This record gives sequence, C-alpha cells and structure tokens, in this order.
Amino acid sequence: MLRIQGPQNNRPLCSGLTRRDALQIGGIGAAGLTLPQLLRADEASGQSRQKSIIMIYLCGGPPHQDMYDIKTAAPKEIRGEFQPISTSVPGIEVCEHLPGIARNMHRVSVIRSMVGARDAHYSYQCMTGYHDQNAAAGGWPHFGSVISHAAGPSRPGTPPFVSLCYRTKHRPYNEPGPGFLGLGHSSFAPKGPGRDDLILQGITTDRLDQRRNLLSAFDQFRRDCDASGRMEGMDVFTDRAMGILTSPELFNALDVSQEPEEIRKRYGAQDETKPRGDAAPMCPQNFLVARRLVEAGARVVTVNYSFWDWHGNNFKTGRTELPIFDRGIAALIEDLHERGLQDDVTVVAWGEFGRTPKINKNAGRDHWPRVCATLLAGGGMNNGQIIGTTDRLGGEADSRPVSFQEVFATIYHNLQINPDRERMFDFRGVPRTFLEQGVQPIQELVG
Repeated sequence: MLRIQGPQNNRPLCSGLTRRDALQIGGIGAAGLTLPQLLRADEASGQSRQKSIIMIYLCGGPPHQDMYDIKTAAPKEIRGEFQPISTSVPGIEVCEHLPGIARNMHRVSVIRSMVGARDAHYSYQCMTGYHDQNAAAGGWPHFGSVISHAAGPSRPGTPPFVSLCYRTKHRPYNEPGPGFLGLGHSSFAPKGPGRDDLILQGITTDRLDQRRNLLSAFDQFRRDCDASGRMEGMDVFTDRAMGILTSPELFNALDVSQEPEEIRKRYGAQDETKPRGDAAPMCPQNFLVARRLVEAGARVVTVNYSFWDWHGNNFKTGRTELPIFDRGIAALIEDLHERGLQDDVTVVAWGEFGRTPKINKNAGRDHWPRVCATLLAGGGMNNGQIIGTTDRLGGEADSRPVSFQEVFATIYHNLQINPDRERMFDFRGVPRTFLEQGVQPIQELVG
C-alpha cells in the first residue's frame, strides 16, 4: 500500500511532503515503478480515498429559469431579462451572469427537471430526502447524520459531519437534526460562540484524560438508569468532542487565513454578520472553508447560502447576487480539480423549490414547487451534461423527472456507502429505510 506520510516532526516541503518522503518516492521511481503503477497497486490493495460531499443549500428557492434554464422563445411575461451564454460544452447555455459555471460546464451537471417539492420554505427535503409530513417517529435523520452513522469519522480529530450553516430568522430554513439516529450523529456546528471551545486553553491532555475518566464514571451510572438509547448517542458525541479538543486539524481547517491570499481572493468574501432577508448571509468564503474541511477529513459539510425568495426585483437582485454565487462556486469546482479531489468530493447546490414561470407585478417570481433545478459537480460523475428538460415555459418537467431521493441515492453511491445495509428502527420501533424502496442513483451520472 502506498503511503506518502512522514513523521510529525520532520520539516515538510512546500508540497506538504517531507524530504524523506520525497527521497523514498524517488527511490521507488528509480526501481522502475511509475506513479500510475503505484496508484493502481494502491487501488488493488483495497484501499480507497476518502469520499466527501459539500452541500450548498440556497435558502428560499432560486429562479431556475433565470440561471440554468432560460426560455428564449417564451412570451415576454415569462422570458425574463437575462440572456443565455455558451458554455464549455457545445449546445449547453446558462445565464449571462454565471460565466464561471459556463467556463466549468464540462465539470458540472445540471438537473433541470427536479420534481416532488412542496410549497414550503424549509430545508427538510434538501437535507433528508423526505418531507416532514408523516415523518418517522423521532424525525427523518439529516443525510449528514446518516453518513455519520454509516461511515463514522475518517480521522479522530475531525467529525464526520460539519455544518457551516448559520442560524436563520425563519426557523424552517435551519437544518433538521439526527432524527431517530440519536444525538451522537448530530452535526458539529462551529458557527457561533462555540468556536472558541475548539482548543484546549491551559488544560493538558493528561488533565483532560482525568476529566474524561470521571465523566465516564458518571455516564456509566446514567446509562444504567436510561434505557432510551440517548446515552449511547451522548457517548459517541463525547468521544468525538475529545478527538476535536486534542487535535488541531479541525481548528486549522476553519482558519482560512492560513490559505494563500490568491486563493481567498478567487472565492470572494462577503460580510457574514449580515443575513440576507430572514435567511443566511451571502458568504462565498464558506465554500473555501468547506473545501478545507473535507481535506481535513470531514465526510459531509453543509453550507446555507444567502436568500433567494425573490418575490420582487428578481432581475435587479440577480444582477448583484448571481455573479457573487457564480464566482464562489466556480472557485470551489476549479480548486477541487487543481487539488486532485474532483473524483472524491461531490458538490450539490440546490434550493427547496423553483420559481413561477410568470413574472409578477413586482418584477419577481413566486413559489413554484412543480419543478426546480440542481447543480452537481465532482464525485467522479459523468459531468458536462444537462439531465431532463422542462416545457417551453419552464413550468413543468417534460422529460426525465428526477426526485430528491434519486439525488440522495447518487450521493450515497458516490460516497461508497449503503445507508440501508442494516435494519433501522424509529423511536416507535417501526423499521425504516433512508431511501424509498426502488430508488436508484441517477444513471446518467454514475452509469
């Protein structure tokens, strides 16, 4: 098995390798083994690279027909003000205010025919694959909690599921919890005052171990008295908290000042103290934080981004906000490719529904759950394509309707996990699955 990893105290080169590592690699090359041969040997050994997902939730429902599905032949009251532009894939066009996505279209896929949404401003379906109506007892788990349960942490100092989502004024925009999987599979959420608790301030690891032993004694007593299963979840959470406190990886990943200025400028930055509407701030710099987190070992990173409920001034707002989003998402896609992560990290950007084909009297578009669009990238998928079509007004899926569940099946496929490999039960003892029966990954992307 190929391991390019040196001791902690050996001074690294700029690439992150130590001189000893470089010499060892050079010696291997001198022996007649090429890098492709080494990588094939590593793959044949059964070892695989960590797979991750970055999900970007666009609170409020972005206007699909003003981003990825412009209807040039539609009547004036539907057509909109934006022009389409060509992309790096011949025959595919996107909005003129998305030049970064256009430049990277060969690395991106767009589903124009997402169906099954509700007229409800909530993140629930984007985060669980289900609606909250008739939910499982305890609630459907967040998909990050599902992956935490199925795969666990990849490194002791980094939680498997990290949420960069801000708390929003409109509460349903906030992420659902771990549901019937229990507290141990909650997200680690560093946004807010808890970030200062990521480091040990004047406490040695020996002293921390003593505190942990005392805590374990109390937990054992409480566990004997609690048959609900909640204590086991708390034990998992405590183990992960200890890993975070005794490792600098997570704290360093959150510190984007360690990133070269050129990279930070590529993503752009906005004021994270100023929420947009009743949703999240417009902060493309969190796309960079997400990339740093998956490199530090996080399997799932979620980001909520801005406020897309544009009932009025749709086009004025779009001229301002679309270029900022485009710059950040294009930087993320390009960054992942430059770092060789394009097959290991899946990117999904979507909202809870689409917008009305007809422009209202306030130059805006209203809620439209009948069809919406999703942007995907990376994940080793067959990118550079459009999946599904809508009618000439952009109001109905007229070919290849795609469900939210199919997107989640694709995510689990890309992360190489089977979330339903074991039988799970909700809080009432009802057997549950994380995917509906018969749902398969999107074959256009993974076939």
